[in-house]
Parts: sequence; C-alpha cells; structure tokens
Amino acid sequence: MTKAPSESNKIHSPKKHQQQHGSFRSHTLFLYVVAACVIFFILFQLVQYRHSPAPNIPPPSSSFSWPLTNPLNAVSREIPNYIHELHALVEKLSESVTFLPLKDLRYADTAQEGHTWFMSSMYDSHVEGEVQYQHYPSAASNGRLLCIKGRDAHDGAWNSYAFAWRDALPPNATLLNGQTFVSNNHYSHENIWHGLSAMIPFVAWHLRPGRCALPARWVLYHWGELRTRMAPWVNSLMEATFDGSVTIEDFGGFGDEGVACFEEAVIMRHNEGGMSRERRLEVYDMMRCKARKYCDLRTEDRDKDVGVIGLTMLMRTGPRSFRNESVVVGIFQRECVKVEGCRLTVAYSNNLTVCEQVKLMSSTDILVSPHGAQLTNMFLMDRNSSVMEFFPKGWLKLAGVGQYVYHWIANWSGMKHEGAWRDPDGNDCPYPEDDGRCMSFYKKGRIGYNETYFEKWASKVLLEVKKKKMEEALNKNTTLISGSCACS
Repeated sequence: MTKAPSESNKIHSPKKHQQQHGSFRSHTLFLYVVAACVIFFILFQLVQYRHSPAPNIPPPSSSFSWPLTNPLNAVSREIPNYIHELHALVEKLSESVTFLPLKDLRYADTAQEGHTWFMSSMYDSHVEGEVQYQHYPSAASNGRLLCIKGRDAHDGAWNSYAFAWRDALPPNATLLNGQTFVSNNHYSHENIWHGLSAMIPFVAWHLRPGRCALPARWVLYHWGELRTRMAPWVNSLMEATFDGSVTIEDFGGFGDEGVACFEEAVIMRHNEGGMSRERRLEVYDMMRCKARKYCDLRTEDRDKDVGVIGLTMLMRTGPRSFRNESVVVGIFQRECVKVEGCRLTVAYSNNLTVCEQVKLMSSTDILVSPHGAQLTNMFLMDRNSSVMEFFPKGWLKLAGVGQYVYHWIANWSGMKHEGAWRDPDGNDCPYPEDDGRCMSFYKKGRIGYNETYFEKWASKVLLEVKKKKMEEALNKNTTLISGSCACS
C-alpha cells in the first residue's frame, strides 16, 4: 500500500519560490540590457560609418575581419585633419581680432561724461558706494583678455585696444602675467592732486573684500596718450600703499606693431567718481597708515602730550605765495604764543622729502597754507585736524569748481576745512573780465594779508582745537598710529 505523501512534500515554500522567480527575472533583465547595449553600439558605428567621408579602403582580404574595423580606422585617420582644422580656426580667430582707437574722437565734446572717449565701446561696472571700473577678463568681454597696441604719447587716436581669447591672441602679441592697473586721467599724472585723484580708485579696488592683490604694472594714459611718469610724491605714496616699487609700462620692448595682452586688467577712467564718503575715508585711512609705516614713523616719534597743538604753515614760492610772508608768519606766531601748548612750524614742501612731509603732517593739528598742490598733504594728518586756506584775487569768480578741491579732500579724508580767505586786493586783469586769459593772469597772483581778520581767525581755530584735544584726552580718544594697516 502506497504511503500518502506527507504535507511537507505537497506544499511548496512560497519564500523559496519567490527567490527562484526573482533570480530568473534578474538574469533575464541583465541579458536584455547587454543585448540592447550591443545593438546600440553596432547601430551607432554603422551610422558614423555611413556619414563619414569614404576612406580609401584597400581590396578586401580573403581572411575574415570584424565589420567595425574599417570605420574605426577611418576615424583614427581623420584625427590629424581635425587637429589641423582646429589650428586653422584658432589662427582665424587670432587674425580677426578687431582693434579700436583708445581715444574715440566722436566723443571729444563729452570726453569726461558717460563712458568717456577712452575705450568708448565698453561701459563701466558700478556697485553703489564703490568706484566705477572695468575688469577683464569678465562677462563684459565674454571672457576675453584686454589687448593694447601702440605707445603714441601725442595722439591717443593712434593707440588702440581689442579683446582676444587667451588661446587666440592677435599676431605679435605678448601675454603679460599678473594684474595690470590701467589709468586714463583727463588731467596730468605728474600733478600731485590730479595724480593722487587718479590713484585713489585703484586703492579702493585693492581694499575690496578678499582682494588686496598687488599690481604687477601700471599703464598710464592722458586722453589716450601714453604716459610713463607720475609725480614723485604720488609714486612714493603708491610704493608705500602697495608695499613695493611701482612699475610703469612704456611698451618699449614691443615695437610699433607689438601688442600687449593682459592676464588681468583693471581700468579706471573716472578717478574717484561714484565713491561714497565712507569708502573714501577708508581709502585715506589706509594710505595714511601705510605712509607712516613706510617712513618708519613710530608712536614714540610723535608728541605724546595731547596738550600740544601743532600749527604748521606750509608755504609756497612764486605764484600764490604770500607777498609779505614774514608779516603773515608773525601774525600766526603771536596767536600761537597766546595758547598754551601751541608749537609753530614754518616749512616749504619743495624742500622736504616725502617722509619728512609725512612726519611733519603727522604732528600737525592745524595746517595753514595757500591754495596749491602742497595742500594734498593734509590727509596725512590725524583725522579731525584743521585746514586754513588762502587765495589770491580773482579766483572766486573765474576758477570754477576746481578751487574747491581742498574742501573736498578735507571732507573725504576726515579733516575739518576751516574756510578760506580770498584777497580782495591785487593787480587787475588787463583783459575784459569774461576773457579766459584773466584766469591765467590771476593764477600767477600772490596773496596779501588782513591782520585783524587773520588774528581773529587764527585765535578762533586754535581755541577750538585746544578744546577738542582736551576732550579727546578726557575720553582717551586720541588717534595715534594704528598698529596694523589694512591689506598688510
């Protein structure tokens, strides 16, 4: 009698069945995927073969060969052609670089307005409170480098600029590595005030968060005309600010047809335009600090007695000097004696080295001086120091806004401009009042004095400064030399 199969033999384990079924499905899926990849690869090669130029195929061999051998060989033979075509394309890009005049004469009547006549095809970038600038390579140039050709010092229209890809620079081009500062100044780089005004935006750029990068070279232009010098005072200040010598590019090694392309270029053509007062204060603070460090001016070298008031008369010779200098000095000397702690110093900036000027200004609380470039030194004083300015006859009516530049720099650098005295007396212009030659005449004028006015003015300023310094002493709010300068 046959035994009935046990329940264990009748019933299949569901778990075991699922594992076997799943294993079968995974193997099947794998085979499908492999087959699909093989088919796709074969089709891809056939399509490539069909659309590629017909190669010179030798007569078929009697031996068997894999069907894809011929297409692959054809592709490998075409690689040198592709490389040749790529080089030809780069050469075409290089030769197609278009140069434009640095000075666009179409904008001669509005040379300082808008995007100016210097590099007129490009617009500035501007972040609120910061300087207006151009920076290349950038999105504005589609990642291309700035290239400059020509070194004409008489007509900027003969100098030109272009943009080129780094791998397709124009013929006769030399790539200059590092950061290049390019300045176009409507005035002269060799004038202390105008030269400094042209440098300020580069210091502001240097101070931007995360930068502090040093320039490898400077390129200077005046109306698009190449310049190779800046005022020695400005040059020394830039050496102090950027911790090294100033290299001014003259393109002498490039020839008349040579081209210089810059790895990185920063262009400024509006001087301090667009900067907020807060940003200017930061820039002047940094330059003051760097100048004192450059001249090795230590805290112990300065008067530690906050009761001392430094009264400095910074004089001129020739145009805009005092006609009776000894009398003017005597007036301020008498008023200085009346105020405890006042010390008078009479100096001429043209007889002082840059570091002697830095040291003198660092101990000056009140600067007395005629209108002129020597007043640019004022920012080297401590913040909140005072400035008294003097003008010869004729300036108020004819000099335009330029007569207020030292009001501006006083405000921007944190000084207090105490006003200006304008001499009502002097020689009259020999031309009609509205004749432009009158300004040239008055510009050479000299300055007289008003004893009563000078006494009252000097006394008022001295007493105000003494009061301020006493308050600073009580609040321990003296502003001596900072231990560390920005970007140090």
